[in-house]
Amino acid sequence: MDPDQITTLIEDIAKRARAASLELATLSTEAKNGFLKQLAQKLVEQTDDILKANVLDLEAAKAMELSGPMLERLSLSAERIADMAAGVIQVASLPDPVGAEIERLSPPKGFDLRKIRVPMGVIGIIYESRPNVTVDCAILCLKSGNASILRGGKEAYHSNMKLAEIIRATLKETGINEDAVQVIPTTDRWALNVLLKQDDTIHCIIPRGGESLIRFTVENSRIPVIKHYTGVCSIYIDAAADADKSESILINAKCQRPSVCNAAENLIVHQGATAQLPQLAKALHDNGVQLRVEPKAKAILTGTGLPLVDATPEDFGTEYSDLIISIAVVADTKAAIELINANGSGHSDAIITEDTDAARLFLARVDASTVYHNASTRFTDGFEFGLGAEIGISTDRLHARGPMGLNELCTYKYVIHGKGEIR
Repeated sequence: MDPDQITTLIEDIAKRARAASLELATLSTEAKNGFLKQLAQKLVEQTDDILKANVLDLEAAKAMELSGPMLERLSLSAERIADMAAGVIQVASLPDPVGAEIERLSPPKGFDLRKIRVPMGVIGIIYESRPNVTVDCAILCLKSGNASILRGGKEAYHSNMKLAEIIRATLKETGINEDAVQVIPTTDRWALNVLLKQDDTIHCIIPRGGESLIRFTVENSRIPVIKHYTGVCSIYIDAAADADKSESILINAKCQRPSVCNAAENLIVHQGATAQLPQLAKALHDNGVQLRVEPKAKAILTGTGLPLVDATPEDFGTEYSDLIISIAVVADTKAAIELINANGSGHSDAIITEDTDAARLFLARVDASTVYHNASTRFTDGFEFGLGAEIGISTDRLHARGPMGLNELCTYKYVIHGKGEIR
C-alpha cells in the first residue's frame, strides 16, 4: 500500500473503533464475560492454526538472525496458548470496573454526587515481538469497556493476525461489535505515523517496546501517551543479606526469562556482603550469564578464574534483554539507592536483606513503580499481582504506574442526582 492508502485505512480503523467504543461503554458484564469464556475455548481449539502462523514468524526471525532471547519472546507453544486461555478466564472472573463507585462526595448544596469509573474510550497499543500481548491487550481493553487498536511488531505479524482473526470472529459470534478489537494489517511504519495523529478518535496510546519505539511514539503523538519504558531492574545484596536468598532470587530474576522487562540487569553488592559475590558470580556464569564488572567488583572476582568484561558507566543503564548482567560494589545502602535512581528506568528493583531498617530505607527511597524486599523482580506482572493479564508495566506517573490492569484502563466521571437544586 502507498502512504495515501495507509492513511485512509488507519483513519477508517480509528473511526470504527470510536463507534464501537460507544457501544462497549454500556455493554453488560455478562456479555463481556460470555465473550471472554468463549474466546478462551477458541484459543485452545485453534492451537494448531496459531502454531502454524507462529512458525512462519519464527522462520522469518531466524533469517533476520534475532537473538535467542528474542526468539524465545516470539515463540508460542501449546502450553503458552493454554496459559493465554487461562489468562482470559482469569480476566472474566475479575470484577467489572465500569460503573464502580470510587468516591461519594458531600457538596454544600446537598445533592447526590458520586465519582464512578468509566472507560477511556479508544486505546491504541503499540508493541513488539510477543504475540500473547495481542490477546492480553484485547481482553483487558474489552473487559474495561474500551475499544482497542493494536499494532504489533513485524516479527510477530502472522501470529498477531491469526489471533486477531480468532478474537474478531468470537466477538461477532457473541453479538459484540467486532470493531471493538482491531489489529493494523500492515507493518509499514507510515501506519504508526498516521495512528499517532488520530487525536479526534483515539484517547490514549500505550507503547510497549524498546527505547527507540517509545521515544518515537512520545515525540510524534498528538494523543496522550502512557509510557511502558525500558526495564532496567536491579538486585541489591545488602550487608545483612541471607546468602541462600541472594542466590536464589538473583538467578530467578536474571535467568528465568532474560528477555522480559522485569528481568534483572544489574547486581549491586554492599561492601559488607562481598564474601557472597564469588558464589553469586559463579552461579550466574554457570547459567550462561556474561559478567560486566566495575573496578571494585573486578578486584574481588579476578582470582575466581571467571571470564569478566569491564563495565562502562552506560552498562548500568542498559536493558540487555539477554544473559548479561552489570555488577557493582557500593559502600552502603544509600550508595546503592543513588546508583539505582541514577541509572534505573523506574520499573522494578529489589533489596535482599534481613535488616528491616535497610529494607525500609530502600523501599522508601528507590524511585520505581515496584520495589521488593527479599523477592524477585520477576513478580512485576499483572497475572502475578492478581490483576489478570496486563496491558504492560507503566513507568509513567500519570495516571497509572506499575502493572496496568482493568482499573488503570478506566478514567472517571462525576454523576449527580439532584432534587431541583439551582445555583
